[in-house]
Amino acid sequence: MIKFFQHIVIWLVLLFLYAPIMILMVYSFTDSTMIGTIKNFSLQNYVTLFTTPELVEMIVGTFALALVVATLSTFLGTTGAIGAFYSKKRTRGAIEIANQIPVINADVVTGFSICILMIIFFKVRKETFIPLIIGQTALCTPFVYLSVLPRLKQMDHNLYEAALDLGCTTSMALRKVVVPQIVPGIISGFMTAITLSLDDYFITTYTKPATFDTISTYVVNATRGSQTEIKTALWALSTLIFVLAALYVVAQNITRKKESK
Repeated sequence: MIKFFQHIVIWLVLLFLYAPIMILMVYSFTDSTMIGTIKNFSLQNYVTLFTTPELVEMIVGTFALALVVATLSTFLGTTGAIGAFYSKKRTRGAIEIANQIPVINADVVTGFSICILMIIFFKVRKETFIPLIIGQTALCTPFVYLSVLPRLKQMDHNLYEAALDLGCTTSMALRKVVVPQIVPGIISGFMTAITLSLDDYFITTYTKPATFDTISTYVVNATRGSQTEIKTALWALSTLIFVLAALYVVAQNITRKKESK
């Protein structure tokens, strides 16, 4: 009976999490203009998504921004994690505490602070995309740090010491011994940074150029009065993002099982 109720609770939680997404996915394949009235099967939402220049430009710009931010965040988070791991205990503890602050801090505070610092204090214009990139990088870097640090703790530290004893320089041992062992953590941090960049709204709103929109800001603005065709095309976009994320998670789990075997 205990196992039965455990399974019931698990399925209820999964239903609570995924039922809204599944409903949205179903409606993305219909010609309905609002949730609640199912009409005929149609792929018009997907056609509109990939044939409307405004939507295509928004999607390309969002993913280009995410790749730039994820690359910078991965480099900073990885080097920061390695530096903190090989630092003294007190220094490492101070860095870990400082890294936790952006994680638990509200995005609206970070976005407003970046806006004041870059635009008002340093006089950097939003049209340069510099405030936007810096703001999102500040958001994503701590999460990359948290993805890489556990891998550093799990690796065999004797290999690094052995490489130094056998004549490797510190940089060579880092590149040939340490980095290959933490690649899964780096990849995980990179994908987390992409997800956070795609999802961010508050920091992007405060720091983006006036003529540029990401998926998050565009969706919020679309719900306030865009054309019906645009709104329903965003259902298709949400479906594609969810499917791609699910495929990545499944592929990652399969790869981990093969590696463990």
